[in-house]
Amino acid sequence: TGSLISIKENVKQILIPSEERKIQMNPMDYEEFCWAVGETKSFELGREIWSQKKSYGDAVHRELMRKFRLYMIVGGMPQAVAAFLETNNFSKVDMAKRDILTLYENDFMKFDSTGKISRVFDFIPAELQKNAARYQVSSVLENTRAGAMLEKLSKLVDSKTVNIAYHANNPEVGLSQNVDLEKFKLFVCDTGLFVTLCFKDKDFTENVIYEKLLSDKLPVNLGYVYENAIAQALKANGDELYYHTFPSETSNHNYEIDFIISRKNKICPIESKSSDWRKHKSLDFFTKKFSKQILNRYLVCDTEFKKDQDIFCIPPYLVPFV
Repeated sequence: TGSLISIKENVKQILIPSEERKIQMNPMDYEEFCWAVGETKSFELGREIWSQKKSYGDAVHRELMRKFRLYMIVGGMPQAVAAFLETNNFSKVDMAKRDILTLYENDFMKFDSTGKISRVFDFIPAELQKNAARYQVSSVLENTRAGAMLEKLSKLVDSKTVNIAYHANNPEVGLSQNVDLEKFKLFVCDTGLFVTLCFKDKDFTENVIYEKLLSDKLPVNLGYVYENAIAQALKANGDELYYHTFPSETSNHNYEIDFIISRKNKICPIESKSSDWRKHKSLDFFTKKFSKQILNRYLVCDTEFKKDQDIFCIPPYLVPFV
């Protein structure tokens, strides 16, 4: 079917009886992926680490990170997972993911024949890699502002091909009550598709690239890939996505909290770090501003579980338990 666009078009005249209930379907989350590939012990080991709030050592951490990177590479789309299980060949997996992306592109043309939404989708990795405070529509579509694309963006979000994080203007108030609809970030619904989209300029993503991704030996900063994976994990948990930026009081620098979630009528800021986990100025200054509203602080990085004062430093495979 591609995205939900085709499904909604085909069933829009069908009345659902009162005894039936619509359910939300997403790509496989990390737990479901572990079930599919026979790695349930890896997920349960992560659950134990989270429950006991302690590290199980570097060797365990490195193995669990490798398993999570496999999930990021293959993704949670059933066709891609099936291709991996049947062939154990990343090029075959990549072909399955490219077929899905082609279906997405065809579906986008059904509600936007101009191709603008297709371009917005294709540029998600590039926009995240820029580490800007928002998805800059005007840099992707010349002479087009975000406000002019709201209706089409709404259809894109409804298609379940993307996850959207809105800027929360004032985290002290309810997150959903003070968002800026024209200030947002876009993530691909499935991180496996995101990885393939990153290499869309090639006819296929070579096995060697996937192998280097799996062994963490690709000489590029993968921070934006992990950020997409965090967004997907939070959505799988049922969280809506919000982020917050604020200016420094002493310079022209802006600080950013990558994600903010609600827990027990409080907020939990989450910062994704691809470099030194010991430096977390955004979290620190955010805490000074909103300390009364904060329940827990999280820093997602590639280190094993640890606490830095009251900050939970967690690897990405623990995000499903937050």
